[in-house]
Amino acid sequence: MKPSVQIKNKLLLLAFAGAFAGTCLPAYAGNDKELAKIRDEIKQMRANYEQRMQDLESRLAKAQAQNEQLQTKLEGKVEQLATSQAKTAASVEKVASAASAPVSATPAKAGNPNLFNPAIALNLAATYANLSKDPETYSIQGFMPTGGEIGPGKRGFGLGESELTLSANVDPHFSGQLTFALTPEGEAEVEEAFIETRDLAKGLKVKAGRMLSSIGYLNNQHAHTWDFVDAPLAYQAFFGGQSKREGVQLKWLAPLDRYVEFGLELGNGGSFPGNERNKNGFGDSAVFVHVGDDLGDSASWQVGASWLKNKAKNRSYEDTDGISGETVSNSFDGASRTWVLDGVFKWSPSGNATKTSVKLMGEYFRRTNDGQLSYSAPNVDAQTGSYSNRQSGWYTQGIYQFASQWRVGLRHERLNSGTHNIGVVNSGALTAENFPLLASYKPRKSSLMLDYSPSEFSRVRLQFARDESSPGRVDNQIYLQYNMSLGAHAAHKF
Repeated sequence: MKPSVQIKNKLLLLAFAGAFAGTCLPAYAGNDKELAKIRDEIKQMRANYEQRMQDLESRLAKAQAQNEQLQTKLEGKVEQLATSQAKTAASVEKVASAASAPVSATPAKAGNPNLFNPAIALNLAATYANLSKDPETYSIQGFMPTGGEIGPGKRGFGLGESELTLSANVDPHFSGQLTFALTPEGEAEVEEAFIETRDLAKGLKVKAGRMLSSIGYLNNQHAHTWDFVDAPLAYQAFFGGQSKREGVQLKWLAPLDRYVEFGLELGNGGSFPGNERNKNGFGDSAVFVHVGDDLGDSASWQVGASWLKNKAKNRSYEDTDGISGETVSNSFDGASRTWVLDGVFKWSPSGNATKTSVKLMGEYFRRTNDGQLSYSAPNVDAQTGSYSNRQSGWYTQGIYQFASQWRVGLRHERLNSGTHNIGVVNSGALTAENFPLLASYKPRKSSLMLDYSPSEFSRVRLQFARDESSPGRVDNQIYLQYNMSLGAHAAHKF
């Protein structure tokens, strides 16, 4: 019950008591002093209750005033919050509009000197190699030497292949990238230098400059992302390490739920199995298609098919004549056509929540060579005749991540040099012993690796390999390698 109601009830009670007293007191009229005393007490009680009622009403009015003040303050805070939210939304809209607007050619203001600086990524690698055979005598029997990045590398400590990459968006239409490779010999070479479109419609993208070709699966991945220390034998024999292109690349990503990508490349043909020809036009061309999809939440796959054509003009290589023992210089003129089939399957239960995963992958290569082969020995007239050959090779590997930071992997690979159809040998002018490096053989190699990755930016790897690339020559190889990434770190390709 409210205080004001209680007070009113008490006043009514007092009035009733007064009336009752008025009716009863005449019986005591004779006692005037007592009657006056009782009346004074009633008067005093009434005055006290009236004073209490006034105090209570004053306190109630004060509480109501305070409540109104609090309500006013609360409404003011709500209004301020709404105004702040409106300003924040306007700022976000302004930033989004600025991001989508064309970049001005005006130089960066002094307050933001890094506005146009490129992202810098540095990958440091080094390897210790223990090799049972002299790497200076290494060759892949049955395949013309490429003069490229083949073999196990040098013994002992080596720099490996470190990379420095600078990349940035040029403007809303183009981006660019430059990658320097620091070779084990201490030399710096341009591995990639290209521009790429950003805003072509219909899923199209164009790249121009020097680039790693997108044929196959492993070819366009930089060495620090490989699962093993070295490239598979097939890449060494067919491409001299990796197929690079100086030219243009066109890709089209189909607008489908499943990943479907088509590509075309045209280049000057300077990389193996082609060579620099000092001619206008295109010296090589390539087409490829890649298809992939997910299998539930824990698995994904991708398959691909590629075709590459290279032209060579006087592409030379050295051999040791099996009869005279002299060093001879042979050369090939003609065309090489290479087919590549690739596939990869990745499984990680519950989206890698269990810190385990499996990756299975493999590639198959097939190449035809057709043209002319020349034999040139000291003090002997050069001999030239027709040449044709069919070669193949494959590798398959599996990687098992058994803990959050540990992986183990196994790779097995085989090559088939095929039979070399040499015109000057068929005519009887020379014998097969004059071309010992082209004797038919089936090289093979097996590798086992264990690596530890404290984070996504660092990795230490131990690898054992048994390399039988030449007849009667078994090279047992032990590698200890580290890979460290500094600076900007782009996402790795699937």
